Amino acid sequence: MGPLVRGAIVVLGVITMLSGLAAIVVAPEAGVAGLWAVATGAFLVVVPLIERNRYRSETAEKANQSPGPGGGEARDDAIEPRFRPTAEVFVDPTSGHRMRVLVDPQTGERRYVAEG
Repeated sequence: MGPLVRGAIVVLGVITMLSGLAAIVVAPEAGVAGLWAVATGAFLVVVPLIERNRYRSETAEKANQSPGPGGGEARDDAIEPRFRPTAEVFVDPTSGHRMRVLVDPQTGERRYVAEG
């Protein structure tokens, strides 16, 4: 999910929460519907903030680097030498890209890179 989409969802969530609060204040008999609107809006605000791209390292996420094929590390980015390829390979069900798993033997941290 791109930053523009995340921002739009957060704005929609804030508007939904505010309209729910307004409904509760203006028409107290609509309290349950207002509470549902507030809860839905809160959900819309929280989800984009915690959603992550699949198969991405924390370093790539924090640096806001663009994802590579299949959502993993970008092909152009050099993977740190501490990561070793494993025999683990899978096909990403969404993109159809064949993904290779790399692991740091010291920490167990994993990275994913599209092959081919």
